[in-house]
Amino acid sequence: MTILSRTLSRTFLVTAVLLTTPLATAGNASAGEADTGCTSSVPYVSGQGGFDTYRIPATITTTRGTVLAFAEGRHDGAGDTGDIDVVLRRSTDGGCTWGPMSVVAAGDGDTRGNPAPVVDPRTGAVVLVTSYNSGAVTEGEIMRGEVTAEESRRVFVQRSLDDGRYFTRPRDITRQVKPAGWRWYATGPGHAVALSRGPHAGRLVIPSNHSAAPAPGSPDTGQEPRYYGAHAIYSDNGGLTWRVGFVDDVYDGRDNANESTAAELPDGRVYFNSRDQLGTSAGNRLDAHSSDGAATLDRPYTVQPTLNDVPVVEGSVLQLPGSDAPLLFSGPSVPTARQSMAVWRSTDGGATFAKALTLSQQRAAYSDLVPLGRSTFGILYETGVAGPYESIEFRRLSADVLRGAVTAPTG
Repeated sequence: MTILSRTLSRTFLVTAVLLTTPLATAGNASAGEADTGCTSSVPYVSGQGGFDTYRIPATITTTRGTVLAFAEGRHDGAGDTGDIDVVLRRSTDGGCTWGPMSVVAAGDGDTRGNPAPVVDPRTGAVVLVTSYNSGAVTEGEIMRGEVTAEESRRVFVQRSLDDGRYFTRPRDITRQVKPAGWRWYATGPGHAVALSRGPHAGRLVIPSNHSAAPAPGSPDTGQEPRYYGAHAIYSDNGGLTWRVGFVDDVYDGRDNANESTAAELPDGRVYFNSRDQLGTSAGNRLDAHSSDGAATLDRPYTVQPTLNDVPVVEGSVLQLPGSDAPLLFSGPSVPTARQSMAVWRSTDGGATFAKALTLSQQRAAYSDLVPLGRSTFGILYETGVAGPYESIEFRRLSADVLRGAVTAPTG
């Protein structure tokens, strides 16, 4: 019995959200947008479909070309705590219109979120890894070690064998991926990576983050940002079993790696880019590379200075197809505010980035990049006029825009 079947009656309530029509059509595509039938659409509008707020977008394209747009459906408000479901909408026309919304993982009063989807290249199955905690506890309480193991952060995996229509029930993999002594734990959020090159081809890599407990006798509570660290988990058998890869465990307060994203580079290395959660170094983004499929890092996370206009926020990276194609990064582009979603490009494997496109000047926060073809990509991102969590928008963009700096008005 799938989780979707178990919550069928609840799903009918949320599928009242209309099939989204494009905000702009090919006839009036603006600068930098793909002239291929539509430019933008809005799969999630806060306050519609039975949820107060939609947050934490994640998106992938399946082997059949279907675009899956995951999000957290938050019942109790915009906050990170409480009754939260993982929801999904599917698009069979490249993100122009969207089918009914379904609940993939129901919170049932608890918190399920941080979707990190990936396509298993061997089978075409959609593998979804998510995080969980009791809806009655907060991140601060978890970091201070004030909750039980059952209430604390746990990790689950689901699979879909039919192009994202139905998913299996969430299966708990916490014991495989959460070492003793870790308190907070989060997968992604945003798409994960399936490696395609070298000895680890087929490996599924989930960028993740955690917090550690202070050393015995320390006056710290564990809630201090210095105890955040990034890590990766991976599976070599399509998500059946999982292992912990590299662990960023410096905890010195200078660089506090947190929410992370990853991309496989043309040379086979895996590039990791992370939010710096209130570290003392001058910069809000950290990055690193792995040459062994995420088992270890080539060097510790360090500040990425060419992304110094990004605030403290989640971001996304995507390697476009082709040996000479750029690596992309998306995130807000005002250092002190979640505003002005932008896309940067790197032609040197993440050593440096240059801003290529600003989508709009509106408020904006989390985002996820997705390939739509050799010359087109998409971005699913939080945005709004009065605040950044009013909606989750999908924009189609042409790779041609990456040749120069462009501002693309909202379609």
